[in-house]
Parts: sequence; C-alpha cells; structure tokens
Amino acid sequence: MKTLTDVYTLYNGVKIPKVGYGTWQISNSEAYQCTLDAISIGYRHIDTAKAYRNEKAVGKAIKDSGLKREDIFVTSKLPAQTKGFQETLQAFSETMNDLGLDYLDLYLIHAPWPWDEIGKDCTEGNIQSWKAMEQLFKEGKIKSIGVSNFSPKDIQALLDTCEIVPMVNQIRYFIGNTQKDTVDFCKKHNILIEAYSPLATGKIFNNHKVQKVADKLGVSIAQLSIRYCIDRNTLPLPKTTHKGRMEENAKLDFIIPKEDLDFLDTL
Repeated sequence: MKTLTDVYTLYNGVKIPKVGYGTWQISNSEAYQCTLDAISIGYRHIDTAKAYRNEKAVGKAIKDSGLKREDIFVTSKLPAQTKGFQETLQAFSETMNDLGLDYLDLYLIHAPWPWDEIGKDCTEGNIQSWKAMEQLFKEGKIKSIGVSNFSPKDIQALLDTCEIVPMVNQIRYFIGNTQKDTVDFCKKHNILIEAYSPLATGKIFNNHKVQKVADKLGVSIAQLSIRYCIDRNTLPLPKTTHKGRMEENAKLDFIIPKEDLDFLDTL
C-alpha cells in the first residue's frame, strides 16, 4: 500500500499524501471508528469540514491513533455560507476547538457560494475570507490554504487581489467528469487538484465500460477509479465506512496502461 504514503509537494513545499480518506456524510457517531480504521490501514491524510459536523470525532481519533501529529495530514473547510474576515477567523477557531489540534495542514473555502444559493456572486466575501486565511497561514496556524468547488473565474478574483495563490482546489472529479477547464487553469497556477467523489458517489459501479477495463487489469472498479485520479495527477478522497473497502481502496500499487487511460478519458 505504498501509494498511501506517496506524496505530492505543494508549491510552498508542503508534502501532502496522494490519497486522502474523505469523511463527508459520515456522522459524528461513526466518524471516530471510521477515522481510526483508516489510520490503522495506513491512510495518513484525513479530510473533514465544519459542515460535516464530525470534526470532534475525527480529532479524537487522530489523537487516539497513537501517531505523532506531524505524521497525519489534516484538512478542514470553512463553511460555504461563511464569508468575511472576522467570520472566517471565528469559524476557524471553532474548527480548531472541535478538532482539538494545534494547527491544520490544509484549510479550504468549502465553496464560492452558499449551497442553497449556488452561483450567487460572493466575490467580496471570498476575498475577505481569503485574507483571513492568509493571516492564519502567516501565523503558522495553517500549513497550506486553498479552495473547493472554485471555477477559474472564482480563483482569478483571488489572484487579482490577494498575496497568496491557493495551493489546492478540491473539486468533484472522476472518470467521465474531469472539469478540464478548471484543471487546466489550476495547472497553470501550480494549484493541486483534489478529487472528491472519485467513485461518482457510487454511480460508477454501474458503468460496464469502466467494469471492462477493471476486469482487464484484474482490479476493482473502485481501485481503477481511484488510481485513474492519481494517474491524472489529482489527489483522490475516497470515502467509505466499511473497513474492508478502505483496505481495497488502498491497494493502488498498479499503473493504468496509457491506452486504457486514454479510453477512460473519452467516457
């Protein structure tokens, strides 16, 4: 399971494990055991968010894992509806209290707009939130800062007014949905793409074309889908509450042949 300990290096020199364990839609009551299980299997990158309401359980699991703090990469996120300088500092403080950690490895703006007002122009609020995150970064409370669900236009607004280029953009990314424009834009600015929902929230398991490639390579659809993200230089965040699937999702020490990668790109 070497892939779990392989890293990407962000443009500021921070090393980030190539596969993260995602905790979206995992309740606070389940998240403690799930996070412990993931760490015991070898995951060293845990992704949570204030909006997931499981930070307390995730933080406790990290503490109880017995690993040194610096051996686990922890990401959390500013809620999508929270915009503004002071509001961001307050939300970050609450996140740190819930996690019970001294610092975060990565902090993201969860979305450019509130989830119940997708597409709303919150440019000014995002700029103020980003300035607060720049301050927290300079104070050493966060090792790296980034965004999530941001389009090129949303990122450009930050580039035009802020000091620090985002290090990460976490987007919905999987075989058949690769958001090429956003990926190309981020590549140009050395922004790492993190791929959430790499299994298309389960829909990929019904795709017979993907199944055919997986069968040919002797791997599961899940393994193929996660490896695809890595082979396309993105960072997948698979999520499951089943320990057996966590183990399966971690067996990624294979390469997808170029012709199969190219075929998967066409889906």
